[in-house]
Amino acid sequence: MAYSPKKLALLLALATAMAASVAAQNSPQDFVDPHNAARDDVGVGPVSWDDTVAAYAQSYAEQRRGDCQLVHSGGQYGENIFWGSAGADWSAADAVNSWVSEKQFYDHGSNTCAEDEVCGHYTQVVWRDSTAVGCARVVCDNNGGVFIVCSYNPPGNFEGQSPY
Repeated sequence: MAYSPKKLALLLALATAMAASVAAQNSPQDFVDPHNAARDDVGVGPVSWDDTVAAYAQSYAEQRRGDCQLVHSGGQYGENIFWGSAGADWSAADAVNSWVSEKQFYDHGSNTCAEDEVCGHYTQVVWRDSTAVGCARVVCDNNGGVFIVCSYNPPGNFEGQSPY
């Protein structure tokens, strides 16, 4: 089937817009904004995007591309990791919102999580001393889903210390 130059240009523009839409859902600002909304909610100063921290996150995400395992890097930064199954276009907001959703299990008064619940991803998001964040997203090989990682500098989640 032959397309006219005008129709080809329209198809190219549509494809470009669709690609930009997906990329826009995973831009640095798409990671920073939900972090800062959660931090503002508890009176903690904002984080900003750091290209060095983001390069670390990207390097680690690339290492996980082959297996998509939820394994922490063990590096010098604080870290939150997320995996979403194949078939959905998991975004920056999906990952950060999943971490922030743990707020319901965190008791600031006692600095503890509810029994049998997890809240450490949330406390890293709102850790007052973390001021820089860098994140990365990769689509895993063999239809393995999506792996998203955010790294934090300085790291948080120190035993016995309150995040804010």
